Amino acid sequence: MRRERGKLVYKIYRALTYGLSPLIHLHLRWRKFRGLEHPLRWRERLGFPSFPRPPGPLLWFHAVSLGEGMCAIPVIKCCIERRPDVTVLMTTTTTSAFEVIKHQLPNNVIYQFSPIDTPAAIDAFLCYWNPNAVILIESELWPNLIIGAAKKRIALALLNARMSAKSYDSWSQSFIIPLTSLMLSKFLLILPLSTTQAIRFQLLQCPPFIINFCGDLKYAVGNIETAEGDQRALEELQVQLMNRKVWMASSIHKGEEKVMLDVHKALKQIHPDIITIIVPRHPHHGELIDLELEKEGVRVALRSRHDKLLPGTNIYVVDTLGELKKFYRLTPIAVIGGSFLPGSAGHNISEAAAAGCAVLTGPYIGHFSYMAIQMQRLNPLSVLQVWKLTVIYIIQLICVPFFFYKYNSVDLLKSSTGLYSWFALEGKDGRNILRRGWLKWCKTYVVKFQGFWPHSCFKKLLNKLIMLCLMGSLKMFGAF
Repeated sequence: MRRERGKLVYKIYRALTYGLSPLIHLHLRWRKFRGLEHPLRWRERLGFPSFPRPPGPLLWFHAVSLGEGMCAIPVIKCCIERRPDVTVLMTTTTTSAFEVIKHQLPNNVIYQFSPIDTPAAIDAFLCYWNPNAVILIESELWPNLIIGAAKKRIALALLNARMSAKSYDSWSQSFIIPLTSLMLSKFLLILPLSTTQAIRFQLLQCPPFIINFCGDLKYAVGNIETAEGDQRALEELQVQLMNRKVWMASSIHKGEEKVMLDVHKALKQIHPDIITIIVPRHPHHGELIDLELEKEGVRVALRSRHDKLLPGTNIYVVDTLGELKKFYRLTPIAVIGGSFLPGSAGHNISEAAAAGCAVLTGPYIGHFSYMAIQMQRLNPLSVLQVWKLTVIYIIQLICVPFFFYKYNSVDLLKSSTGLYSWFALEGKDGRNILRRGWLKWCKTYVVKFQGFWPHSCFKKLLNKLIMLCLMGSLKMFGAF
């Protein structure tokens, strides 16, 4: 009965997408006109191929955007290594993913844009390429694609499977869940990111025997290759940043730049030579940030223009693709965007942590909360999740040069951030902030027990003892 209802809902969906196909095609042309689709290869979105199909078995990997596409590359390389006789077809949806991934794939991989989920586009795509298996990445659940592949007896797998709370609410609606159950029953393998994701798939009536675990593929993503000229520019920038305090706000969404710029202005009053690196989620957003700051008389260096950090320039905007990992290596502090505005779902925090950055993120991180919990179990100070980004968090995390160079250990620095990051400020103000920070730490972790806080006289005495011990240890390192 449930399967029959699912088939009925699918027939309705197929009829709707068939009837709306002309409007969808017009919308696709409008996106091409706005530069959101590839100017020459946009017809691939309608199921038309640009390359001949080689004979023999073929695997189709599909991801929507850059992050998901990069997760597929290690799996693709492993497949080619083990089965060199198999042809691999890779598809993505966005042009940003296309521009980066096409340089990262092995030479013998065919790269196309994915077809839209209309009956004509999917049928034309499947008939031409006739894959032996379809491997979808993360949350790409498209009824025409999945049901169409199943009818042709094509094996289906979902890797790095995730289902956000918002998507779960949509797919679990009483009218939609029969279709959801029908789609999930067509998969032979689903590899969720976490047990939470696995539970959501089971609540959507996914057969439990097809669910397995392999970990998060984002941890397996390697470095993105950079052109020789861009690499040289990065090395020059690294030299310019060597003697300046730096922090970075990455994957910034529209609206979050105001928060980051307010923090930058406050930091500049304390450290006039500080450099703020801003990496917007979408490159065109970088130009808008540049225009807004120019109106305020603020000088900005744009990565796409190959601008250099001239005297008086404190903001560097990275409006390019595929360079985020390399910029993480240039900064000790990374604030991960896409997490400070309601409705956001966060971005990958493991890349910044792997580069040795102290990581801050906002409260809205979606399925990346599982990644944050895993990292905090290994090191409670590796990721700091804050409700509101304020200047004090960045001040706390500005690295101490003498400690970093003396020990030359990223892990030690990260694990000691709460103890030594206060040294960034010098003189009386620095000691006062240090004192307040340690008093707060002691209230939280040392003497707070079942809501008990000692008498104010004892608190003052304890505070003095803490400061005496702390100053003694600081003098050993030459901080004061």
